[in-house]
Amino acid sequence: MRAEDVIPHRPPFLLLSDIDDVQPGASAKGRWRTTGDEAFWAGHFPGRPTMPGVLMVEAIAQLGAVALLADPANTGRLPLFGGIDKARFRAQVSPGDCLELMITLGHLGSRGGKGSGTATVNGKLACAADLLFVFG
Repeated sequence: MRAEDVIPHRPPFLLLSDIDDVQPGASAKGRWRTTGDEAFWAGHFPGRPTMPGVLMVEAIAQLGAVALLADPANTGRLPLFGGIDKARFRAQVSPGDCLELMITLGHLGSRGGKGSGTATVNGKLACAADLLFVFG
């Protein structure tokens, strides 16, 4: 499955390279393979490029959107951020790193729901966050 076939995001803001596993409406695993050529590295920070934490959270959220929209019950819907809770950043992510992403969806209702996800690099936790979404 390709992310572009499920979610509306497109480059340069599509932050998913691969989708490995999807349990529609429940969970997903995937990856974002950074190339080092992404524009944000140049300004964050010159001389010591570091991935902004908000982009790790966005990558997790995009994977959550794949899990949500892979469920035929959600066809045509648009999940939007409703909130971010308990976001923690544990490791620096550098140009060329591959983020292994995972999300598990929790409560799902007709107006939105919750999910919990992680991003790791080489087995080390880089980011963990609980996400809330609403359907637009």
